[in-house]
Amino acid sequence: MKIKLTTSEIRAILQGCQHTLRLVQSSRDYRNIQSSQYFSTTNDVVLNDAVNVLFELVKAIDGVEQMSQKGEF
Repeated sequence: MKIKLTTSEIRAILQGCQHTLRLVQSSRDYRNIQSSQYFSTTNDVVLNDAVNVLFELVKAIDGVEQMSQKGEF
């Protein structure tokens, strides 16, 4: 099955994921988990890194859209 998403839908999904991760990040239980001495990831990645990546992706999509509207894409 091939999924076809518009740019607006892609942006909305990414922003929704970003919002959801921020909610998780702000929860007391998650903060307790992340602050545990046993919490570790193979690349020292934390949830805030994922939030920042999603922000960068949305920003990049916006940049492509601006260029395409100017006819430079």
